[in-house]
Amino acid sequence: MAGWTTRYPVISIEDPLADTDHEGWARLNTAIGKRVQLIGDDLFTTNPVRIQHGIDSQLANSVLIKLNQIGTVSETLDAIRLTQDAGWLPVVSARSGETEDAFIAHLAVATNAGQLKVGSFACGERTAKWNEVLRIARQLGDRARFEGANILDRIRGT
Repeated sequence: MAGWTTRYPVISIEDPLADTDHEGWARLNTAIGKRVQLIGDDLFTTNPVRIQHGIDSQLANSVLIKLNQIGTVSETLDAIRLTQDAGWLPVVSARSGETEDAFIAHLAVATNAGQLKVGSFACGERTAKWNEVLRIARQLGDRARFEGANILDRIRGT
């Protein structure tokens, strides 16, 4: 996998290894973590205890954040804060089969997560979330921030 990230313009990988392969995650993070966003989903399950273990063991550099995976907004905020305090990147994510409720768009913006994963515009529930981000940006006007690919500068230390 490290070879692929050298040969191809890979910028982000999600759950490349089993959630129980902590040794493999640590090795992979050492090999590519300074140039590629290495996102743990099943590895962390939006659980602050698991995220803290990942931080302590340097297993990744990013966490997929799913509100309904951990259960409460408070626990989700704790997971995001913990991730950001470690210098890691949170990726706020919808789950498959979601409704058109767009709360996660507000969650991503309000926490300055910088990334929102809801998929393409193929389904109404996804489009609702992207449209909400556009409404938020329009309402914020000049105060809105969009880092785009610059978000990865946090990983690269630039």
